Amino acid sequence: MYKGIKAILDEFMGICLTVILLIPMIIIAILVKITSDGPIFFKQERYGIHSQQFTIYKFRTMFIETPEISNQEFKDIDNFITPLGKILRRLSLDELPQLFNIIMGDMSFIGPRPLSKSDISVVRMREKNGANQVRPGITGLAQVNGRNNILDNEKAYFDQIYAENISFFYDMKILFKTFVNVALARDINRK
Repeated sequence: MYKGIKAILDEFMGICLTVILLIPMIIIAILVKITSDGPIFFKQERYGIHSQQFTIYKFRTMFIETPEISNQEFKDIDNFITPLGKILRRLSLDELPQLFNIIMGDMSFIGPRPLSKSDISVVRMREKNGANQVRPGITGLAQVNGRNNILDNEKAYFDQIYAENISFFYDMKILFKTFVNVALARDINRK
């Protein structure tokens, strides 16, 4: 039953949070614009439910000349992150525009992270294990169990476990662990 109403709850909560966070988001947008050249938002094609591509939105945290590769492929990523971007990433505030993705139905609050072309191996593993059958999330089981510090097959495994066990209480557990990780700056993608 929860699977059937999850998208409705996500959209409702996405609208509520967007209204509540509108002023802070406007302030962040202005700061991004005045502290570095380039657009306010970082937009990228990602793989979502049923491996369908959609455009994800984040506040831009990197300089505009940054190569488009996965974070793990950078040898000197700190040279590409703006000073404001370091703060936004540390606090996970760069993720706030994904509320628009939730309202549009591309994403959920909880689910496997939407992946880019640089993570195509994980996308293919998800297609095999059924994890691509659920809407991707801002946070998920793999994020609270190591995020980018775990191997691709481990990410796909956690995504499979989540897809097979979706429930309201499971989502609340992941959400709680996410808040703890952000508060402790644990496994947060600063880079």
